[in-house]
Amino acid sequence: MKNILKRILNVAVSLSLFVGIPVYAADQNIVEIASGNDSFKTLVAALQKAELVDDLQGDGPFTVFAPTDAAFEKLLGELKISAEDLLGHPQLKEVLLYHVVSGKVMSTDLSNGMKAATLQGEEISVDLSDGVKINESTVATPDLEASNGVIHVIDTVLVPESFKLEQEPQTPETVVDIALSNENFSILVAALQKAELVDTLKGDGPFTVFAPTNKAFEDLLAALNISSSDLLAQPDLAKVLLYHVVSGQVLSTDLTNGMEAATINGEKIKIDLTDGVMVNDSKVTTPDLKAGNGVVHVIDKVLVPSNFKLQEVDDNGEIPKTGDIGFAPLAIAGLVSLIGAGVLKKRFS
Repeated sequence: MKNILKRILNVAVSLSLFVGIPVYAADQNIVEIASGNDSFKTLVAALQKAELVDDLQGDGPFTVFAPTDAAFEKLLGELKISAEDLLGHPQLKEVLLYHVVSGKVMSTDLSNGMKAATLQGEEISVDLSDGVKINESTVATPDLEASNGVIHVIDTVLVPESFKLEQEPQTPETVVDIALSNENFSILVAALQKAELVDTLKGDGPFTVFAPTNKAFEDLLAALNISSSDLLAQPDLAKVLLYHVVSGQVLSTDLTNGMEAATINGEKIKIDLTDGVMVNDSKVTTPDLKAGNGVVHVIDKVLVPSNFKLQEVDDNGEIPKTGDIGFAPLAIAGLVSLIGAGVLKKRFS
């Protein structure tokens, strides 16, 4: 057994000369040793990105199987991704913790076939039949002692079985989260905030939301000849927004031609499937964005209920409280024209 270990250490020493591990101080912690070594730049960047630096500077002790930059480059080539892709991967922390074992395990503590649980949760296996191998990775330099453990330099990144290169898209928690995550819904989000409907639509639901894009709102503002601040100041803003919400989760596959659905506003919307999917006179451009509390269908026009009444907004962005009707005649005329154009009251065939 002593001869085997001696041979292993001799191989490790010769490999260490090839790898070029510099002189280090044993009173440094694991992160300090890695940070002072030009061969571990990718590893250090990954530890920083995964916010594991403070953990591995703790008391430990830890045993770290540290992949070199060359090891990471080999992995990136195999996965056909960039370093930025790897550092941005949601399982980066899991991969790094798969290289860490609790306790200080020196090379002389290893035995052929032994397994060790990593901080990631899965086990790694040791093979001493030809040098020292951890899974498919060869230990190039063993036993770099640190103040809080030990580092073994390895030539291949250890990848846990649970790692998936292509991640399934995570389902947003709420329908509001879908809107918040997309800059094309910034006006809708501002309107929901102004109307104090954010908490409502973050509730259990489920809700079906027909979400107008910024372009849809801009078209409405142009038709009404008002600004976005004028729209947000409207007393009936909540009525407009709630006209886009149906109780329950209604997927595109649940729709039928001519069906009507009651909105939370109280009025009904009508579905027309003769040419794509139309909700009143608005086209569904992206259906079935699922959330934890419902579903969002993106539409290209704002749905305007018949109980919406456009009111004048003064220079301070407020509704006048005087008896002067201001531009009410113009507003009424505008609404009449919109009705004639089929924006407020629709007929479906």
